[in-house]
Amino acid sequence: MSTTLNSPTSKTPVSGAGRLATTTPSPAAANAAAASFAGLTAKLDYLPATDLDQVRMAYRFADQAHLGQIRNSGEPYITHPIAVAAQCAEWKLDAQALMAALLHDAMEDCGVTKIELIERFGSPVAELVDGLTKLDKLHFNTREENQAESFRKMLLAMARDVRVILIKLADRTHNMRTLSEAPREKWVRIASETLDIYAPIAHRLGLNQTYRELQNLAFRHLRPWRYAILSKAVAKARSRRRDLIQKVQREVEATFANNGMKVKISGREKTLYSIYKKMDEKHLSFAQVTDIYGLRVLAPSVIDCYTALGLLHQLFKPVPGRFKDHIAIGKVNGYQSLHTTLVGPAGINVEFQIRTEAMNVVAESGVAAHWLYKANNPNGASPSDRMGSKWLQSLLDIQDENRDAAEFWDHVKVDLFPDAVYVVTPKSQIMALPRGATVVDFAYAIHSNVGDKTQGARINGEQAPLRTELKNGDVIEIVTANDATPNPAWLGFVRTARARSKIRHHLKTLALADSENLGEKMLAQALRAEGIDKAPDEIGKNKAIWEKLLRFSGNRNRAELFADIGMGKRIASIVAKRLRALLTDSGATLDAVLLTRERYAMNETEAQGGIMLDGSENASVSYAHCCRPVPGDGIVGYLGRGEGLIVHADDCAVARKLKHKDSERFIGVEWSDEPVRTFETEIRVTVINGKGVLARVAAALAAAEADITHIDMDDEGGQDATVLGFLIAVRDRNQLETALRNLRKTASVLKAQRANGTE
Repeated sequence: MSTTLNSPTSKTPVSGAGRLATTTPSPAAANAAAASFAGLTAKLDYLPATDLDQVRMAYRFADQAHLGQIRNSGEPYITHPIAVAAQCAEWKLDAQALMAALLHDAMEDCGVTKIELIERFGSPVAELVDGLTKLDKLHFNTREENQAESFRKMLLAMARDVRVILIKLADRTHNMRTLSEAPREKWVRIASETLDIYAPIAHRLGLNQTYRELQNLAFRHLRPWRYAILSKAVAKARSRRRDLIQKVQREVEATFANNGMKVKISGREKTLYSIYKKMDEKHLSFAQVTDIYGLRVLAPSVIDCYTALGLLHQLFKPVPGRFKDHIAIGKVNGYQSLHTTLVGPAGINVEFQIRTEAMNVVAESGVAAHWLYKANNPNGASPSDRMGSKWLQSLLDIQDENRDAAEFWDHVKVDLFPDAVYVVTPKSQIMALPRGATVVDFAYAIHSNVGDKTQGARINGEQAPLRTELKNGDVIEIVTANDATPNPAWLGFVRTARARSKIRHHLKTLALADSENLGEKMLAQALRAEGIDKAPDEIGKNKAIWEKLLRFSGNRNRAELFADIGMGKRIASIVAKRLRALLTDSGATLDAVLLTRERYAMNETEAQGGIMLDGSENASVSYAHCCRPVPGDGIVGYLGRGEGLIVHADDCAVARKLKHKDSERFIGVEWSDEPVRTFETEIRVTVINGKGVLARVAAALAAAEADITHIDMDDEGGQDATVLGFLIAVRDRNQLETALRNLRKTASVLKAQRANGTE
């Protein structure tokens, strides 16, 4: 900038500030003057007077907050926020964004709190500053290309408002412009980060001018010697080819004039970094890079763009394979243009870009174009008459509908990364997961062993439930335990196919082992009823017996047969009868005493030697929901087809019906003396409607040490009484009866009983 006005409101009494008033200012003082608020004011003519006052108030607050702070160049620190705001003003951002630009370092460097910013400047500005502060705390530790891409995406995803990214890019641009003042040892790190992270973000968002500038500034500080050599070579080539380019431009202008087309033609030059990159990737010398210079044609409409293309192809011969139509097929960031390379005079290739004025706004300013458009066309005609980009048009429509920058940014991000969330491991590795992914998904993404042993998690240093959905930028630490195993309930909330597959595989393996153990017990019980104390070992002459039995059952081995019995695919009594026949054929004798005792017991109400249940049976045994038995209830076991063993209360109506139809599938079961867990059962409580009733009922259950796992309530309103349904977890029938007695003594409770009507 050429302006040298001083800030009339600056309060920064620091060494170096006084040099602003000298007759021959130092470079640092000149830069400070150029970044003064007076110079910024000249760029804010698009703002209403009230907004301008708000921006000035933010400047004064920032000036006071940074009082006494000096940049490496010797300038007052306030020059940096002003320069950032000036860049945002070039994009015609709104007053809130400009205020946030001026205040962006206040929280990080000056100890200003978010509450203070909310009180002074409102919540939207405070949220923008807070978002910028969070981005500043992220550190990119590795140089791997895939990590750089993930980091870029995470930065974009973390910003809930597009203005945060724009201000951040303006901040990085000014820091790169003044990087020469920083210590030399910081150049490589900052320049590499700019080249890997921030320049691609600018390109992704369509901020072409910022993208080119960041690339060149990073190249200048990352490879100073190569930059200097290439800069001299381009300067020499520019002087040699100036006449040639000017000749081409005159011929093109004459052709358009003769055909009655009003177009704007300007020259464009390839950036030093893009020249260097092309030379490096394609192993070219500088003389072999032929598209350093080109011309840009701005036409009135899309039809005129294609007409201009035809005229150019008639004037000069096009280079085969060098034509691209980015109007018909626009880039994801909204960029649209026709590209063609023509063979000019003296055989020099000249690249042409043909686009409309509106496309040029998008090409240079990307997502900032909708603010530029509003500023330049506040009362203009429909944007669809001018904008060639459907992508930009949809953004303009959103902005016109509700002026919501957050929704605008969400729409942009649909194109950038539709279904991703980016999170960080404690070792700063970035992982991409589907949107909606949970802590368990993250654990399995690290390793299946980590997922299987997951016991808890900390997100950003705080304890969090395993079903917590992850947000962009979350730092996640998984807590594991050697005795932890996957929970079937995880299948209800995991999002990734990997996690779902691993959980199912583990549960299936676990269920198979449980079913095998259960099947072995059931076969042993059935064999005792046949007069055989236990299943014979698979050795000696018994090996042939087992081979015959497995052929009969269709199983490959004993383990598979036991598992099938446990899962109900084979009936233990039938297998036992077949095994008895095979044993007697081989000359084995039956135990007459055991046979008599077991068959007598089968006719008694209580089976002797039944399968003992203590609640540790996992997937192989389930407890019927129709009656929900608890220890102390009389029980029977039903071997469902492929469902394993289902335990019913012996007075359950469903069990009685099954016994009538399928009596051979019932086996003897009994409770262990010391169950290892609690069991759910259902109770119904009729209460008089009134305040605090539910609290009193819950207190009565808590007094009995019964845990409430679920509550149901009648939908009918306006009634004097209501029936509440509770699922409660109890140790045994005694604890259940204590809970029911407590409820019956509670005020407002009319009736309390088990759901199946048992008192």
